[in-house]
Amino acid sequence: MTISTLTLNDGNRVPWIAFGTGTALRHQDAQKPRFTHFDGAQMYENEERLGAAIKASGTPRSALFITTKLNRLQPDQTAKTALQVSLEKLGLEYVDLYLVHVPGHHAGRLKEVWKTMEECKREKLAKSIGVSNFDVAHLQEILDGAEFPPSVNQVEIHPYVWKSLQPVMALHKEHGIITSSYGGLTPLFRAPGGPLDPVIEKIRARLESTREQPVSIGQVLNKWLQQYGILVVTTSSKADRMREYLDTAKVPELTAEEIEAIENAGAQRYHKFSALFNGL
Repeated sequence: MTISTLTLNDGNRVPWIAFGTGTALRHQDAQKPRFTHFDGAQMYENEERLGAAIKASGTPRSALFITTKLNRLQPDQTAKTALQVSLEKLGLEYVDLYLVHVPGHHAGRLKEVWKTMEECKREKLAKSIGVSNFDVAHLQEILDGAEFPPSVNQVEIHPYVWKSLQPVMALHKEHGIITSSYGGLTPLFRAPGGPLDPVIEKIRARLESTREQPVSIGQVLNKWLQQYGILVVTTSSKADRMREYLDTAKVPELTAEEIEAIENAGAQRYHKFSALFNGL
């Protein structure tokens, strides 16, 4: 299966869907068939396993897209030296995307950290650089005087936070920053019974009838994200579920009315699931 790509503001291209090596597979193996984009992080403590999986796959490096994220800096450490440690663990000469994981880990130093991220890009240790869990104020802080604006901002995105994300997404649009999502399916699996559920089920049934093949509730939300040009990071410990997520590309598109119904249902409740990053 050929996975479509999104164009970043530095001209590089990224597969629209990634296998997230955190959450379900934190500290565990990260090898998953058919995915070409693997989203890792220093915080997940599995970069060595991801590197072993990359090597064992036999897939050419040029066919893979590897992301890692900067953790909290240790004394005398920089974003560049931290990346060099990650590259050694991954067994790679470069990553395709390097993100500042949590802005609160670098309070008062964000501009300094971003300058070093830019150095990583100039020295080709990272093809593209970006951020994660940044709000408007965090983005404005690093954009002021930046040589390279972030290519990506990865944040928790689903209908229950969609309305609250509009200011940051407007800033993304202004600077050509790709919005990347994690936790896109959490409303359905961690908070069932909410106002979103009947809307998703109705759309799922319509899509399944149109397609004449099974469509899951997860595919409905992933399709919603895909139609907005959002880079989807998803994960599961089940191979069948991951194949299902990749198959989202073949699901018929949602109508404008269905998209509106999803967002109206989401606006009835605010629920952010990733407490670790709340307020950061």
